[in-house]
Amino acid sequence: MKSPSRAVWAAVVGAVATLVVAGPVWARPPVWVVRDKDSEIVLFGSIHVLPPGLDWQPPELKSALAHADDVWFELPVDVSTETETARLASQLGLLAPDKSLFKMMPAADAARMMRIAQAYDLAPSLLDRLQPWLAEVALAGAAYRKAGAATGSGVEQTLAAEAPAKAQRRAFETPAEQLQMFSQTPIPDQIASLSETLKEMEDKPDEFEVLVRAWNRSDIPVLEREAIDPLRKASPSLFRRMVTDRNERWIATLQERLKGHGRTVVVVGVGHLIGAQGLPARLRALGYSVEGP
Repeated sequence: MKSPSRAVWAAVVGAVATLVVAGPVWARPPVWVVRDKDSEIVLFGSIHVLPPGLDWQPPELKSALAHADDVWFELPVDVSTETETARLASQLGLLAPDKSLFKMMPAADAARMMRIAQAYDLAPSLLDRLQPWLAEVALAGAAYRKAGAATGSGVEQTLAAEAPAKAQRRAFETPAEQLQMFSQTPIPDQIASLSETLKEMEDKPDEFEVLVRAWNRSDIPVLEREAIDPLRKASPSLFRRMVTDRNERWIATLQERLKGHGRTVVVVGVGHLIGAQGLPARLRALGYSVEGP
């Protein structure tokens, strides 16, 4: 199997994270500012793959980045991480030789996947060899490419390049940790999530553009309805694994950072920043000052 392309891997990282932000309609995606007596953390929600030329950076984010002591991403933003991610995806995402993804799917979903593969120029024979999570990644990557999106114009690559040289680049996770979250999800939950994605791709072919517009306007009702709710309903186990549990681990890291001093920028998928279980709400509940929606 060929290693996943950069666009396909961006879909792995963003499969859950390309979700939503809270608050009123703004001209840009919102930021949250967390403070204690000697620390400041600016939280910004990412869409990992974006159409080129989109004007999306809030002034507050640009200012925070220029003065940051450290910048945190979900994964390190570098070529070695991309290479390791592609290697692990090929290693962890294949079915056993005697298995067929099309035969594992309900008949209606298998037929839908065949139609979508042909519409998006994906080889059905390739999809047939993939575990459901990686097939979903490949399909999402194809949809992003068809919409003109590119990893080079995504949030992480842009901000990593713009951060000052003095700012430490840090990451919450490794490629192995992220991929294991997908590959260790029970197969029925993977299939449920894939089935939901297939339905959306066929019924709402412009969904990616809708989500990007809503993100850039902070249109929370649209984003919640179109992104978070379908995944939570289709596969609660995967949602818990990919969003809720990770937020809990990241909160512990942020609390340790707040025990120190200085200025930090955190860039993670926007789905991690919303609702009662989102990072801003959790930090508010712990007693920190949090400004933002």
